[in-house]
Amino acid sequence: MSSVLNSDTSNLHQRNIDYDIDTNVTRLLKKDNITSVVGGAPTTEDDEMEPLPSQPSGAHIIFEESSIQNFTRYTDQLLSNFDPRWRNWIIRGIFSFIMLIGFAKLIELGPLVVSLVILLIQIKCFQEIINLGYVVYKSHNLPWFRTLSWYFLFTSNYWLYGESLIHHFGFLMNKNNFLQPLVTYHRMIGFLLYTSGFVGFVLSLKKTYYLKQFTLFGYTHITLMILVTSSHQMIQNICEGMIWFLFPVSLIICNDIMAYMFGFFFGRTRLTKLSPKKTWEGFIGGGISTLIFGFIFAGVLCNYQSFVCPLEYNEEIMGLAISCKPLSLFQKTTYLMPKPFTFFKRTFELYPFQLHSLTLSLFASSIGPFGGFFASGFKRAFRIKDFAATIPGHGGFMDRFDCQIIMALFTNVYIATFARIASPHKILQQVLELTPEKRDEFLRLLRNHLKE
Repeated sequence: MSSVLNSDTSNLHQRNIDYDIDTNVTRLLKKDNITSVVGGAPTTEDDEMEPLPSQPSGAHIIFEESSIQNFTRYTDQLLSNFDPRWRNWIIRGIFSFIMLIGFAKLIELGPLVVSLVILLIQIKCFQEIINLGYVVYKSHNLPWFRTLSWYFLFTSNYWLYGESLIHHFGFLMNKNNFLQPLVTYHRMIGFLLYTSGFVGFVLSLKKTYYLKQFTLFGYTHITLMILVTSSHQMIQNICEGMIWFLFPVSLIICNDIMAYMFGFFFGRTRLTKLSPKKTWEGFIGGGISTLIFGFIFAGVLCNYQSFVCPLEYNEEIMGLAISCKPLSLFQKTTYLMPKPFTFFKRTFELYPFQLHSLTLSLFASSIGPFGGFFASGFKRAFRIKDFAATIPGHGGFMDRFDCQIIMALFTNVYIATFARIASPHKILQQVLELTPEKRDEFLRLLRNHLKE
């Protein structure tokens, strides 16, 4: 009995000692303005950082009213007697038809206008994503966040689009006294512009917001990498010929429409949890439709020089070339019929581009939709339905162009790997950029090489 009492007394005495130690440590920490000790390193009140939202949500975002949304509200009233599913189908169909007409009119305006519109769409998509991050991460107190984001967009576009202009029209720009230094020092100017933004970001760092600021810095740069790179590749594709822009974009449009139609009328089996409305029936139906459409549409486009000619400057007319001798890729070629079908016909004619179209169509219908699934996962992470409410029945611009991003990148890689042929006109432009001494050396090397 006495041993038990002695044990309890010693335990109580030890607890009193521990309590005194904890009290003294707490008193010392408060005296030195230290609030906690984490991982062996003391942190002060000044070092405490505002945490990132544990469950980021954009559900409370309110999109600005627009005339288009007013029209949608009016249309909803007219179709109030219809089932909501059919009402959405009609509204989506109306605006899809309007966008198709607008796209056709845009193509008529030519490659320069199309390139400008691509840049404007890129800016709008960037705005939608940055606004989402601004609201979800509650960045209202962060200094210069929006300003720096837009500044980095400017520097990225300056670098990439400047490279494209110099590559295609450098010889022309070098003839202008004002533009010539911009061509010569383009990369250094671009680097200094980016460095200025980087320094500005470091100077804007604010206590308690470090984690949030670096998170948004990465958020901005990933957005730039996806949007600016893909839009730049689209314009690069245009420079190879409008067909390399129009055809891939049309494939994605066709796949999107037909997948929606097949899914709407026949969809039963869900394709992915990321996008519950996507079905296997829509995926397969859209894929087959895209392959058929792509093969036929490729043959139609090859008949028009305005689509197959690359974007080149013609000094004789002092403007962009509107006609050219089509590459063999866009000229009809005779092929032997496979043996099982020789009883029907021994040969047949096709544009080689139609064979390439099958690969592009297959990618657009099988891999292209994953751009949409990626965007769906992103929206689910932030608990939003759409990036914006700009296009009724479709959401924002980013909702419409998510699949176009990966398609543009694939097309550019495909051209460089399988379809690009050296252009004598571009080689001549590069030769003309040389100094007289370098030109003479080039001609001497060329003569020696041809003699061999």
